Amino acid sequence: MRQTAKIFFNTLKTLSFKKIIRLLKLVIPHPLFFILSSIGTVKSFVIAKKYFPKTNSSDGIGNAYRHALWCCLMMMYCCKISSPQKALKFCKKMTDLHEELFPNEPLQKMMDLHNNKVGMDYFMALLPTVHRQFFETSFFVDGLFEKTKTAKILKNLEDNFPGDLVYLTK
Repeated sequence: MRQTAKIFFNTLKTLSFKKIIRLLKLVIPHPLFFILSSIGTVKSFVIAKKYFPKTNSSDGIGNAYRHALWCCLMMMYCCKISSPQKALKFCKKMTDLHEELFPNEPLQKMMDLHNNKVGMDYFMALLPTVHRQFFETSFFVDGLFEKTKTAKILKNLEDNFPGDLVYLTK
């Protein structure tokens, strides 16, 4: 956990002043969302590293899992204090901003944004079955792990695999 927090803060240190301002414009109006989404961020890293020690920070299946789980956890925590619609809106803005602040190659960016959407959609699909106050991390860990078994390899920008996790390399 300490190592994950260190990575988190070291990553923030790499941002330019302009990027820090962009981040602050999102998080200052929603300080509780930011705190809760940060908890979800750290937790998603820890869980993904446990299940996918070799691919959680690469272009592999572990990265796909981590991005989807990240969105589910971010939304789960934010829904504890607000509506699912507001949590979804913040999650989308935060994850899109993440891709802008820490740019990747176009195919990597497409993969990350796609897997973020899979996570958000998965959360919203579960929402009618469980009251938002009673969501637990375990609701997402196993379900998303099952999705890794049918994940698709993303080969070009024209590929489209709605609802499936995608990755670039094994």
